[in-house]
Amino acid sequence: MGNRRRFYKNAEGRYQRQTHSEAALTYSQINKHVNDESKLEVKRGKHLRAARRVVVKLGTSTVSGPDGHLCDDRVQPIVRSIAELMKAGRQVVLVSSGAVGLGRAWLDLHQSRLRDVVTKQACAAVGQSLLMDAYKRLFAKWEIKVAQVLLTEEDFTVWRRYSNLRHTIEKLLQFGVIPIINENDTVSTAEIASVNEGARTPVFSDNDRLAALVMSGLEAEALVLLSNVDGFLRRSDGEVIPIVDEITPEMRAMAAGPSGGGRGGMTTKLEAAEIAMQCGGTAVISNGQARDVLRQIFAGEPVGTAFLPNKRVRGKRRWIAFAADVQGRIVVDSGAEQAIRNGKASLLSSGVVRIESHFAIKDVVSIVNREGREIARGIAGCDSHEAEEVLAEKSAGKARARGAAAGAPQSRILVRRDNIVVLNDGRS
Repeated sequence: MGNRRRFYKNAEGRYQRQTHSEAALTYSQINKHVNDESKLEVKRGKHLRAARRVVVKLGTSTVSGPDGHLCDDRVQPIVRSIAELMKAGRQVVLVSSGAVGLGRAWLDLHQSRLRDVVTKQACAAVGQSLLMDAYKRLFAKWEIKVAQVLLTEEDFTVWRRYSNLRHTIEKLLQFGVIPIINENDTVSTAEIASVNEGARTPVFSDNDRLAALVMSGLEAEALVLLSNVDGFLRRSDGEVIPIVDEITPEMRAMAAGPSGGGRGGMTTKLEAAEIAMQCGGTAVISNGQARDVLRQIFAGEPVGTAFLPNKRVRGKRRWIAFAADVQGRIVVDSGAEQAIRNGKASLLSSGVVRIESHFAIKDVVSIVNREGREIARGIAGCDSHEAEEVLAEKSAGKARARGAAAGAPQSRILVRRDNIVVLNDGRS
């Protein structure tokens, strides 16, 4: 595992000759690298061929041309491939961008008008009907019915709505209908506003992350992000990195900003891929303009960049880690940090340094160390006011214990172990 990770950390597809002052790579090391790479290829093919429930996301650059109109030449072959996947027994959910662009083109507005959020919402209202009409027409050729599912942040951040969403989509899949998902831009600005606006981080700021959250909620096995790029590219030579089993800081630094036509870029695709990996799924970034790209991907062929699964987080813990809206922040000491990380213990008041920001009982809170790094998330067992009172009692009890031979104050559980998800590099 160590050699393989070093290989991907430097984002290069080959070993480089070392200087005379460094130890040269031995034949056995090189042979091990080749074997590791071959194993990853086998793993990729196995996972994608076996995936029965998949989420496919089409980016704006795939759905529409520069003029904003639907690009039938690109979308039609993808619809055909999705139909073939469904006929072969796979369940497919489609997350599609393009509504704002279609609406702008229909209203004959200049691109610059989209700088106004309300104008974007109006374009989305017009474009959604155009987008669904196009998909209805294209899928009808394959005798497949379509359903429109428009989502807002609350559909993910509120557990009841999150659960209802899954039940609805699963029923559509049972009916043989393809759900076509987008954010409800007409009433929500979480996605269409600039990613960098304001201090609050939205649950999803683009359809890449939205697609990953849909995949997570449905416990799908694969996520395919189709855009205008061939995959994740090495900065050194522009070649596609075929397989990734760990997303590193170096890879994040290589990712570009938002693309010209849409709101997402390679950074958001990496975030989406990471959610997929940590949900136990496989993600693929590939070019939506390539011929038969979906058929090749699910045949296990080496197309685009595949991100291989890590550990699998299930059920409500998955919601806590990826979808829930974080309301509060609890700072803990090093002892509590170690207990949560290593022992997966409950968070006790004895390990809490301070409470930052207000939260209610059953809100999801961020648990951070003294340096401000988020180490876990959990569902609060009490509100912030009660937690602060407990901490005040703890401080008073310690003072009394120093002045008299009193016992240590009893700790209270603020977040129970079963409701805590430990995060690694910002995610579970």
